[in-house]
Formats: sequence, structure tokens, C-alpha cells
Amino acid sequence: MTHTLNRRNFLARSALIGCSLAASPLLTPVSLAATPGDNWLVVILLRGGMDGLDVVRPYGDPAYAALRGDAGLGAEDPAIDLDGYFALHPALRPLMPLWERGQLGFAHAVSTPYRDKRSHFDGQDLLEAGLSTLDGGISRDGWLNRVLQNLPDSGPATAYAVGRDPLDVLGEPAVTQRWSPETDLALSPQAIKLAQLIMADDPQFQTAFEQALAISDGDVDPVAMMGTPNQMMSKANNNTTKGKTSAEMRIAEFIGKRLREETRIASFSITGWDTHQTQDPSLPNALGRLSEAILTLQNTVKGPIWNKTTVVAVTEFGRTARLNGSKGTDHGTGGLMVMAGGALRGGKVMGDWPGLAESQLYDRRDVMPTRDVRALLGWLLHSQFGLPTSTIETSIFPGLDLGDDPRLIR
Repeated sequence: MTHTLNRRNFLARSALIGCSLAASPLLTPVSLAATPGDNWLVVILLRGGMDGLDVVRPYGDPAYAALRGDAGLGAEDPAIDLDGYFALHPALRPLMPLWERGQLGFAHAVSTPYRDKRSHFDGQDLLEAGLSTLDGGISRDGWLNRVLQNLPDSGPATAYAVGRDPLDVLGEPAVTQRWSPETDLALSPQAIKLAQLIMADDPQFQTAFEQALAISDGDVDPVAMMGTPNQMMSKANNNTTKGKTSAEMRIAEFIGKRLREETRIASFSITGWDTHQTQDPSLPNALGRLSEAILTLQNTVKGPIWNKTTVVAVTEFGRTARLNGSKGTDHGTGGLMVMAGGALRGGKVMGDWPGLAESQLYDRRDVMPTRDVRALLGWLLHSQFGLPTSTIETSIFPGLDLGDDPRLIR
């Protein structure tokens, strides 16, 4: 049975005792699912349309300089040469040790089948549904949920959503648990104690509540928050003086701990990729959060699990090849897939690079997509979980032609 915990549930309960209950500070959903076997997959949705041309810069393409200027290889904080043709955005420099160990890779010029309208909403819906078209309405189930349906030994109640919105990529009909806390409810130590009292007869709600407290801002310990009101307030104030970490780091640590238990598949999202204006200062912030999330996952799951883990970050579409008048980029087509993990056969930029001459661009404005991003995801699923290619092409991603195996996994 799906157990939904959201602001409505919180307020309905807190109204009985006249206080506001705790809320997780997370800004994006997290979904977790347990599956059989000893391989792990983490899917990160980069909401807003990441500019792959800036993240992995094809400076070896003769047309690149005319579109974007030089690749910044000689700048004060230079891009990092990867292979003599592509260079990595300096904001991802912390990931270079993974690249050097073959645990970081990229696939350029990839996309979903979505074309021309370039709507965030439709693009994200298509990415999460894993379909070829949105005609006839959106499928109620996401492609990761269909993966669970095709893994017969998956746990019955082992998927979670943590955040204000559910993740459609793991939505319906396979059994999940969701918790959608809001970020505008104040946390008080009295509320923690009272919440624990009223939740004593509801183990599912109590467990989810305490999990959120464990990853909330300040890492308040609900067990420690006992005693008189003054003692509880003193302890709460002491907790808030701890060094703060980003939401993505807390999400990644939470997921990593679950991966060390029964969870095998996880998905969450990172926002902030819609860079219509002044892309130079805004993109590094989003890339820094992506880098923190990947490294936190690695540090939390540690060696044996990390060595069998693949992390993939995908976005709904790329961005225009040319900068606009506001020194930003507009919605495009072909984009970039980021991959990491000890299971990855990385250390390279994969894909059939289409070129950046005007005649090589899609609609003379965007990177031309040369491979369906679902095909790469499909081969990962085949390698990680043993799903037959026929199941992937008919059930997981209906109508997909997987094409040749890119051998992404060691």
C-alpha cells in the first residue's frame, strides 16, 4: 500500500496540538527502490535543460570558437582538457580523480525523442515517462517504475519520494512510499517531542518523520531532544550552529545510507539548469551541486558498493549552440549525459559527435542529437539488472531501438 505523507497530513495532525511539525529542507524529491542483486543505479534528473556544450566543451571542433569563443583553457580558472578534443568545465574539477580512474564519463549529442516545442514541462514529462511521444496523454508510470515491475523479486514497499513533488520517473503502479514535506514549516524542539508522542501508534509515519529529521538542516537528533522545554531549546540552538551542507549533499548522504541497506535503485533531481541569462556565474553553481552529490554518494556508499554503482545524470533537452544577447543560452535539443561510478567503463566522451557547423546543427540552432538517451539508459539496465533487451524495447521504453551496445559497464 502506498503511504503518502505531505503537508496536508502534517497540518491535520499538528492542528490537534497547536504546533507546526518539522519539515525537511530538501527542495527536490528522492525516490528509492530495493531490487534483488548486487548492482546499484542512481538516476539524477537535471531539471531546466543543462547546456552540454559548456559542461563538456568540444574545443577541437573548428566551429566551436565562432559559437562560444575559446574553451577557456587559458583562463585563470581554466577548463580541463580531457582528450585533446573535449574540455571539462572547471566547476567539475573535483570529479577529475574519478575521470582518471575511469569512473567518470559523458555521452554527448543525446536526447529524448522530444523535438521543436522545447517546453520544460513536456520535455521533463517525456524524459520521466520514457516514451516516444506524449500524444494520447502521459503514461501514469515512469520508466524506473516499469523496471521494478519487470524485476519480480523487488521489495513490496521499498520506494520513497522525499520532497515537495513526487518523481514521475518512479511513479505508479508499483508500490512506493512517498513523503512530500514542505520547506516553510518551522521546526521547534517541542514539536519534535509532541510529534513523536502522537506518532507512537503509526510506525510508518514515525519512521519517515525521523528519517527526515536525520537529514534536516542542523541534523537535529530526535532522541536527544528530550527533557524540559528550556533544555530542548538549548539543544536545538546548539545543533543549528553546526556547519551547514547543501541540500544535494544531504540528499546524497541519505541515499547512500539506503544503498548500503536494501535499496538498489535511487532517483532524485537537481534544479537550476535554465540559463537564459548570464550563464557564466549561474552554471558553475549548479555544476558544483552536481559534483557534491556524486562525491557524497561515493564517500557514503564506499568501496564495494561504489564499485558496482552507476550514477547517471540526464536532462530534458540541451541548449542553443550560440549564446544569446544576454550571455545565456535558450532551449535546445541535443544535450549531454553525465555518468559516474565504480561500475562505469568511463574515462571517455562517448557518442557520435555531429559537428557544430551551421549545416550540422539541428534547425541551424541546436546540437544535432545522434542517439536517443533512452538507449544508453536501456543498456545500463541490461548490464546492471539483467533485463532482456526485448523487455527494454517493449516494456521499459516502448518502441525504442537500443542499437549497438556502447559497453558502458565494466
